[in-house]
Amino acid sequence: MHPYITHLLEDITAAHRTEIPLEVQRPQTFEEHIAELEDWLEGKEPPHSFGYYCRLDAVNFPPPEQLNDAEIKLVLEAFGKMMFTWNLGIDLPELLPLPIAYKMTVDTLNEKTSIVNSGMMGFDYCSGNAPDCVFKEYCPCLKYWNEGYNLKDVDLPESELPF
Repeated sequence: MHPYITHLLEDITAAHRTEIPLEVQRPQTFEEHIAELEDWLEGKEPPHSFGYYCRLDAVNFPPPEQLNDAEIKLVLEAFGKMMFTWNLGIDLPELLPLPIAYKMTVDTLNEKTSIVNSGMMGFDYCSGNAPDCVFKEYCPCLKYWNEGYNLKDVDLPESELPF
């Protein structure tokens, strides 16, 4: 294993959330909660990136082509545990190659996100539109998209069926 991986894993471990950040420490008023919901519904970006909160920078991670599969798995496992401490997760297809999963996971550091104290927030790249999916041939929806839906199996009144 490359010696840099050991240092990277230490940095990821140090990035675990151990305290609630000051800006989210005090309980939200009802009005603040409603304002936050309205901002989310209007598509307003959160003010900070995930890297801002956990103090990790994506440029400090080596590109995936410099790592072997075992090293990528170690980093992904450590990163996933660290994300969990921030009530965050990332939803990636099971069959996504490790280098792509690694790059997308590290890139979450540049994504603006909200940090919540209860529940979970997730980085989800599924739009439901397989032809435009960022996962290309690894899109889990692609199989269904290409096969089409058998509308005869849908439980709709006959008058609403398109055939």
